[in-house]
Amino acid sequence: MKKILYFLCTAAALASCSSSYNIQGTSDVQNLDGHMMYIKALQGNELKNIDSCDVLHGKFAFRGNIDTVKVGTLFINNEGVMPVVLEEGDITIKFNTAKQTCTGTFLNDKLNDFIEQYNQITSQIADLSHQEAQAMMDGKDMTVVYRDLQKKSDSLTGESDSLITTFIEQNFDNVLGPFVFRMVTNTEIPMTNAWIDALMLKATESFKNDRYVKAFMDEANHNQAVMTGMDDPTPIPDVQTNGNTATPPTPNDMAKPQK
Repeated sequence: MKKILYFLCTAAALASCSSSYNIQGTSDVQNLDGHMMYIKALQGNELKNIDSCDVLHGKFAFRGNIDTVKVGTLFINNEGVMPVVLEEGDITIKFNTAKQTCTGTFLNDKLNDFIEQYNQITSQIADLSHQEAQAMMDGKDMTVVYRDLQKKSDSLTGESDSLITTFIEQNFDNVLGPFVFRMVTNTEIPMTNAWIDALMLKATESFKNDRYVKAFMDEANHNQAVMTGMDDPTPIPDVQTNGNTATPPTPNDMAKPQK
């Protein structure tokens, strides 16, 4: 009986320590063959190479083991292309000059769906400038045009805010919630606002204790206290927010044509 229990405990420990990912990627971007592709992720405060491979005939592949699920970034040479969740299973990456997708596993599918929705809204917001220019060329009453465009802008901005907030709340307890929070808060000077305050009121302990989230909130609260004269303006050490070289490409970055 002792031997059986020992075997079961050992097997469970091994299963919990490591899981394997298998990434198969394709791209029709010209002149990509021969370039090195990397997957990089934060380790502590530094961006580290997790895996690498060559591109051959528009195809590339990564395979490896991880001890914990994490969000990495796919790089071509030194240029960040898109986020990828390193988790157990078979992952498929496809990208060209117009679109990038990363699917095949639970968290990658969720993140891919979010990014597609976000990009759709962002494209509609960007198109408002085209509508303004077209209206001017058509000689329309710009007072009416600006009023209508402002309504559209407010509606789309609200839709974007709702999408981001809902996604983070639904993913408080996995890597996607903190990842998207980092994506939208990686500003030059971390500060609190009404949206962040409301989000943190709902946040789980797992989310609050995420390394980036905790560091951001500590610095943001410190900055708020400095502004109100309640604290000394000495910077908080070991905060991985400002100037973070590991900032992942945003959905807007991903929507740009690849070189």
